[in-house]
Amino acid sequence: MEKNSFISVISKKGNNKNSGFTEFQVFSFTTKINKLTSHLKLHKKDFSSRRGLQKILGKRQRLLAYLSKKNRECYKKLIDELNIREKKIL
Repeated sequence: MEKNSFISVISKKGNNKNSGFTEFQVFSFTTKINKLTSHLKLHKKDFSSRRGLQKILGKRQRLLAYLSKKNRECYKKLIDELNIREKKIL
């Protein structure tokens, strides 16, 4: 359900294949990360899942670095929508 709503938000120029967009990849990695973190809260000694989580975190970090260099406005919008970074209170 949430995947379809996010696809409609980031759809560009009427293209139906959105899986290649950086924003969509970050979104899919974020959903995987949320699922794995809830799994690891229950199964603390599942080291293979922990390794998979670390790999996905690295991929998402590289994609976000690319997006921040390429399009800063889109990067900020995506981070706000997905609540990835914690906001600094001044």
